[in-house]
Amino acid sequence: MEMNVLRTSHRQKQPRIALTIGDPAGIGMEIILKALNNPTLLDLDAIFTIFGDRQYLTQSYHLLKNQTDASMVDPDRLPEHIKIVDIAVDGVDSKDIVLGLGNRASGAASFAYLDTAIAQTLAGKFEAIVTAPIAKSAWKQAEHNYAGQTELLAERSQIKDFGMLFVGKSPYTDWIFKTLLATVHIPLSEVSQRLTPELIEQKLDLLSRSLLQDFGISNPRIALSGINPHSGEMGQLGREECDWLQPLIDRYRLKHPHVTITNPIPPDTMWINPAKAWRDRDRVHLGYDAYLAMYHDQGLIPVKLLAFDRAVNTTIGLPFVRTSPDHGTAFDIAGKGCADPASMVESIKLAIELAKIRKETVSTQSL
Repeated sequence: MEMNVLRTSHRQKQPRIALTIGDPAGIGMEIILKALNNPTLLDLDAIFTIFGDRQYLTQSYHLLKNQTDASMVDPDRLPEHIKIVDIAVDGVDSKDIVLGLGNRASGAASFAYLDTAIAQTLAGKFEAIVTAPIAKSAWKQAEHNYAGQTELLAERSQIKDFGMLFVGKSPYTDWIFKTLLATVHIPLSEVSQRLTPELIEQKLDLLSRSLLQDFGISNPRIALSGINPHSGEMGQLGREECDWLQPLIDRYRLKHPHVTITNPIPPDTMWINPAKAWRDRDRVHLGYDAYLAMYHDQGLIPVKLLAFDRAVNTTIGLPFVRTSPDHGTAFDIAGKGCADPASMVESIKLAIELAKIRKETVSTQSL
């Protein structure tokens, strides 16, 4: 009896991780099965639940088993720490799901998997969700008009203040590269209209809270990018930095003395020191705790250049942890057994780590 009590107590401390398979016509099932069989994950102390269709998972398992030498996680004989929530979607027949072809059926299925995982996580059954990639076009065909999974997560959580933080851990120095985007999936022509003092202050607040809540950093150092080439060069190449960005930074420093924030760094030189911290242990001190980029490509080009197979998309501001690989459905290689699970492995590892830190932070704050 005493042993059972100890075992139950231990299981209650293990992070409960929901894994959604994403678009069933893509590589989501493959990278999840490969990731759960990865040696670096086998010893991690967590409980995993896969949200998807057992039929598609089983088919993917047998396909992979015939194509690769490595043993896979058999959906019909899962270990004790892995479960499946089998989700049948109304109006979607198995013959409608074709590997490599995103369509209305696969969009409806991937939406249902995520929506179910969100509902159960909000009900307190999980501490984190790790999402495999979906196809936005397939969601639209299924009449789910969201810019992506992030927006659905925020809407269901009734959260308006959220952001996409990209996180990558260097295999050379163990330094953690974190980049938040001020604006995300909008045309470049709209960026200057969307960027306002209110938005940047909101993102700085959001980033500071996340660094404390998710990473345990109470006195963060944040590098902030300029908007224009050379950060405007004193108004010669654009006036945003002079007119409102620098004044905002000055005010923010006074209001938040525990946060160290740079003046706007020219975008073409901002990423030199992160590259040094990523590659050289002796230069890790050159890296900041986080970087705030003004628009999508300004932040994601350096992230993908340094950490393409390790970068993790983390949605901050949610009441739970959410991570996702920083790549798409890769329909062109779906079913071929050659998908690289590295980013999914990193996504799962980060979700476990952040879930544990959140629990510790909440415990500390409640004392």
